[in-house]
Amino acid sequence: MDDAETTWQSWLSELAPAKRTQAESLRAQFEALGAADACDWARSQVEENQPQLARFVLLRSLWRGAIDGWADPGALEQVTAARRLLDAGADRNDLVLLARAVAYEAVFAAVDELDCGGDVDVSGVDVGWVVVESCDDDSSTSRPLAGLHEDLLTIDPSGRNGADLWR
Repeated sequence: MDDAETTWQSWLSELAPAKRTQAESLRAQFEALGAADACDWARSQVEENQPQLARFVLLRSLWRGAIDGWADPGALEQVTAARRLLDAGADRNDLVLLARAVAYEAVFAAVDELDCGGDVDVSGVDVGWVVVESCDDDSSTSRPLAGLHEDLLTIDPSGRNGADLWR
């Protein structure tokens, strides 16, 4: 048993049975989703009552669709300017890298704005927003998905923390 597993087992042994079951279930879900640090995500959700599973799933979905989707066959070809560049001899891999980097920056800006919860100075209007976790029946748990921008890079499904976006 490695140190991380020993720490996990020690922490589990201190929990009440219901919390232990919740933690083990969360860890299994994070592992099934490919989270490299499943224990940390599960522990944070149990200890801090943070909706980490919802955060992880949202950020992973943004990576797979908005960012990595540009590498899918035919994705670039749907953009007229990209098609012209390809027809002119541009390297497809370079264009995919460019599209993914721009998409990452756009997603980061969007989740950062969501995390801010409003900007009265810019809009002049006193309104705000919050992204919250929902249940299976779409009702709110009232637990906000905060700090989304903080974990966007770490959710990169490739495990490279976005390193290939800027090469």
